[in-house]
Amino acid sequence: MFSVVRGYNILVIVIAQYLTSIYILAHDIPVKQVLFDLNLFMIVLASAATIAGGYIINNFYDSEKDLINRPIKSRLDKLVSQNTKLSFYFVLNFSAVIMASYVSFKAVLFFSIYIFAIWFYSHKLKKILFIGNFTSAILTITPFFAIFMYYRNFETVIFVHAIFLFLMVSMRELTKDLENIKGDLAQDYQTIPIKYGERASKIMLTGLSIVTIVPICLLLYYFNIGFMYLYFYLCILLLIMFLMLLWKSKTKTHYLILHNILKFIIVAGVFCIVLINVNLVLKSI
Repeated sequence: MFSVVRGYNILVIVIAQYLTSIYILAHDIPVKQVLFDLNLFMIVLASAATIAGGYIINNFYDSEKDLINRPIKSRLDKLVSQNTKLSFYFVLNFSAVIMASYVSFKAVLFFSIYIFAIWFYSHKLKKILFIGNFTSAILTITPFFAIFMYYRNFETVIFVHAIFLFLMVSMRELTKDLENIKGDLAQDYQTIPIKYGERASKIMLTGLSIVTIVPICLLLYYFNIGFMYLYFYLCILLLIMFLMLLWKSKTKTHYLILHNILKFIIVAGVFCIVLINVNLVLKSI
């Protein structure tokens, strides 16, 4: 079940939500107050439960495709019956709504819409050209929008960070389509690589990589991000490496390496948030 809900991904998202709250969204609030904020805790738990439920329903609809794209993981996931997965799916979503109700009615409405959007994406939107990729990227950053709405911090730097994350996730989704082209073709998914070919997908990824440099430069030269500038310089180097490897890639293994480069950039970005103000925690204790 841990494999089905991708517990490692959820753990990273939970850490990311707290670090984002401490260092970006609520940087003017004492760290202890943020860490022991019960409303934030409930929002984070509701997000984790909703995302876990999303992975389950996505696994349910993609079970046949995953047999082709991820045979080892698929065999492991099949140790849990479909009935058990669906039962756990409903329990997780119900728990998310209950936890959100502790915060406010608006939170209940937000997570109810989020739960429905994840189901609708897995059931219908995922197979639709362009819309599937766009929706997936939006749903990925939605948990951060939940805490953004909670703190109501409208500083420009937050939107620039969000654009950077959205572009990185969009690149990862398109790279995953290249990696999973065999299974998507077998299940009649209308993805960009299937519809327009690998070359067109590589051109789009190149364009997205170039566009991603824009928010990186804005964060480097127009905002105070502390020592996090080191992370963004690393991002530029990794994106150059990504592009060099991209145009030489032909096999599933090659695209898996590219996918892991983008995943590393995203995960490393989570932990590098602390570089914005390395003394913040010490000053607050």
